[in-house]
Amino acid sequence: MEIKPQAVVIPRETGHLEQGKYGPVYPRTPACYGFTIIANVKPGRAGAIREYGYTLAKALEEDPHLLAPLKLHYLRWVLFDDDTRFMYQGIFDTDFDKYTEDAIALFSKAGVSTAFENLEGFPEDWRTNPEAFVRFVREHHCPSFIEYGEYPYVTADEVKKALRIKGALSEMLDQLQ
Repeated sequence: MEIKPQAVVIPRETGHLEQGKYGPVYPRTPACYGFTIIANVKPGRAGAIREYGYTLAKALEEDPHLLAPLKLHYLRWVLFDDDTRFMYQGIFDTDFDKYTEDAIALFSKAGVSTAFENLEGFPEDWRTNPEAFVRFVREHHCPSFIEYGEYPYVTADEVKKALRIKGALSEMLDQLQ
């Protein structure tokens, strides 16, 4: 089975897209689902965002499966414009509505905060008010207009399965030598 890289252009107008619980359901692309948020950092809070990054990295060392419910491929956090603006970019396997609800449930269950609390306009009641959380994300979402996948439409679970098979084959071949 040959896998050919693909790209999809995402429409600027979303009125014709299927409407989910929280707004338009952006199409699954060769890069799966995802969103990019750009927001202003509360004055003096860039350090707290960086520290939260270290906290998250440490939590993942202790529990590598901590974020598994989110079906993530990648997360990218960027502070820019002299640490006054923040970009959150996530690529994942579920649609926006499910990802958002899963994120709220995950952070609420773990009793942890989110880096977003350091962003201007982020709702203080985000744990109990998913609509406010979603509204913030939608208002700060910068939709991509093209997405490319070297291995299109492959889920994170499929990638992990392929890597396990590769590891098992390598181990088997090593034992034959």
